Amino acid sequence: MQQNIHGGDIYSRQIRLDFSVNGNPLGMPAEARLSLLAAINHVGEYPDAAAGELTETVSHMLSVQSGREIPGEYLVFGNGASELFLAIVHALKPENIVIPVPSFYGYEYVAKAADSHIKYVYLSEEAAFCPGKELLQALTADTDLLFLANPNNPTGQLMSREYLRELMEHCRQQGIIVVLDECFIEFCETDREQPVSLLGKIDQYANLLLVRAFTKSFAMPGVRLGYLVCSNEGLREEIRRQLPEWNLSVFAHRAGIVCAGQAEQYLQETVEYVKTERAYLREDLEALGIRVVSGKADFLLLYTTQPIYDRLLAKGILIRNCENFRGLGEGYYRIAVKKHEENGMLLDELEQCLS
Repeated sequence: MQQNIHGGDIYSRQIRLDFSVNGNPLGMPAEARLSLLAAINHVGEYPDAAAGELTETVSHMLSVQSGREIPGEYLVFGNGASELFLAIVHALKPENIVIPVPSFYGYEYVAKAADSHIKYVYLSEEAAFCPGKELLQALTADTDLLFLANPNNPTGQLMSREYLRELMEHCRQQGIIVVLDECFIEFCETDREQPVSLLGKIDQYANLLLVRAFTKSFAMPGVRLGYLVCSNEGLREEIRRQLPEWNLSVFAHRAGIVCAGQAEQYLQETVEYVKTERAYLREDLEALGIRVVSGKADFLLLYTTQPIYDRLLAKGILIRNCENFRGLGEGYYRIAVKKHEENGMLLDELEQCLS
């Protein structure tokens, strides 16, 4: 039996509240839900293999976000970010991959699928798991590819603009391809003058593969839609050749077009909501004696010596046990930021578990 290494395992348990998956607490936009129903009328047709309308709409969304044009030809779509990660390693066949940990297990999964050698860089707990000089020192000339997330999962930590620039320049000099996972960046506050995303700098780095997904931002993990942004045509085409011709369903097409079309207001509301609820959760969790890593995404990494996972599970509440994250261990847990009422229910149950 395959070991469960992600959140969302609601099928083998009786779960009434799932805090293990970090989706948008506002839920999937209502218009996108309606678009899925309408797409039923098109299941007898092949999807558009060129993803023309989806490409145009997402290009516009990203251009608005970055304050500069993001051409449609820079985009490669996938059946979720996971398919793109796998296509990247199959296209590039990297011998040596660097992965800072703790981080998303999916990077390790695809590296093993490509029979790559993995060098793990353990991030310091004392530095709140933020990468520093130790990562730069590990990125030597024999490194082919770096997997990096901003913000990171499960810590929620954002790297500074200055550090990212230093790291990207270092990787360019060493000839290292950087896969930058920004799947949670749209939950973070941004400054138009000094954005934390590298999206607006995509033309400056021919070695950058920036990956995002609709999965978390628009609360649609069951639909499966991710995309890659890259200014390097050669790299894009190598990766595209690893993907099936019709890798996106008509459902993913229609939902993606609707979500991208209303992204600006929806994501702005999301950022404000997540910021408020994250602060609420953090304050009350710390009042209960639980240590919280100060992340910036739609989830929180916790540490406690109390066995809260089993106690909450007995009450039908699922959180992410992080002891199987490389670089963490027993006592670490991750919880999603959800609706205020649900967050309050979790806090009430935790108080009972710890009393």
